[in-house]
Amino acid sequence: MTDKAKRDYELVLLARDKGDQKAYASLLELYKEAVYYMLLKMTRNTVDADDLTIEAFGKAFRNLKDYSPEYAFSTWLFRIATNNCIDFIRKQRMQTMSMDDDGEDGKGYVSKEIKNMASPSYSPEEEMINEQQKKYIREIVLKLKPNYRQLVEMRYFDEMSYEQISQALNMPMGSVKAKLFRARNLLQEIIKKYPQR
Repeated sequence: MTDKAKRDYELVLLARDKGDQKAYASLLELYKEAVYYMLLKMTRNTVDADDLTIEAFGKAFRNLKDYSPEYAFSTWLFRIATNNCIDFIRKQRMQTMSMDDDGEDGKGYVSKEIKNMASPSYSPEEEMINEQQKKYIREIVLKLKPNYRQLVEMRYFDEMSYEQISQALNMPMGSVKAKLFRARNLLQEIIKKYPQR
C-alpha cells in the first residue's frame, strides 16, 4: 500500500467507524477538484459537474462500509462518480427527447399519456398540497441543529450557491459542502422518525 493509499484508508476508517467529520472533510478536500474536473469533461456543464461531484461524495460516504482497501480509495470514488454521471447523462437524454419523437423504431420512448398531458399549472387542490409539503419540510429543517439548519436554509430556501454561502459564512467551500452533506443525512434520519402527513 502506498503512503497515499494508507493515508486515505486511515481517513476512511475514521469517517466510517467513528463518524469523524474532519475525516469526511479531508477526503472531500483531497479529491473534490479532480472529481469535479473529470465530471466537467463528461457533462460540459459547470453546474451539473458541481452537483454531480457532491452526489458522488454523498454516495461514496453513504457506502463506505462497502469500500475495500484492495483498491485505492480514489479509484473507488472515481468509479462511483463516473457511473453516477453516466446515469445522469442517460436521464438527460431521455428528458430532452422531443415529445413528438416516436423514435427510430416507431415505438418511441414517450407514452401517449405523457404527450397528451395537461398544462403544468396546478389546480387549487394541488397548490394546497404543495404548500402543505413546503410547511412539512420547513418543520423538519427546524429540527436540525442551528449550524446545519442555517446551511440548509441558505442552500435550498434562499437558493444560494456554495460559493455565496462560503463567502457569507467566511467558511472554506469544502467545509460548506461537507456540512451540507452531513445535514442532508441528518434530515433523512429525521424524516424516518417524523410522522408523515
